[in-house]
Amino acid sequence: MRRVLAVDGHSMFYAQQKVGWFFDPRRLLALAAEGEGVELSSAFWYAGLKDPSDQRPFRDALTGLGFTVRTKPLRELAPGGGGGAEGEPQRHYVRANLDVELAIDLLLVAERCEEIWLLSGSRDLERLVEVLRAKGLRIVLISTEGMVARELRNAADSFVDLSGLRGRLEKADAQQQPVFQRQG
Repeated sequence: MRRVLAVDGHSMFYAQQKVGWFFDPRRLLALAAEGEGVELSSAFWYAGLKDPSDQRPFRDALTGLGFTVRTKPLRELAPGGGGGAEGEPQRHYVRANLDVELAIDLLLVAERCEEIWLLSGSRDLERLVEVLRAKGLRIVLISTEGMVARELRNAADSFVDLSGLRGRLEKADAQQQPVFQRQG
């Protein structure tokens, strides 16, 4: 079985903050490649950047591990409407919005795989998941409670809560160096 892995970096950053630990991309790749007859045919990572040098060592390490890394500059979005209560600062939001890039990549590889592991919580990906399932692919959604849109979760074949994968995926600084610190 050929499997594809797609990581929505923005969504997963906040999901990992919610569960209180961060996963190691190496361990994620190893987990995605497990199983008899499983071939991890592609791995994608999508990330928004403050500037072109933002997260450069981390992105280089991801590429070295075999991820195809897609990036876009973050855009600041002004708060909508009337703002907060009097005296409260208005919240500004930043987004890169890589949903189109993620959709294109997964539609392009759909003919060459049977299963997609999607690490995201974005409601905007619901229709993509429906289309991929209509093409016969199995979609495994990985996120965490409270950080995943109900519509996206309902569209997927199965849901795996990130918190249940802690023992398999957590970065373990005592066991290994973080992925973004290479030794040469």
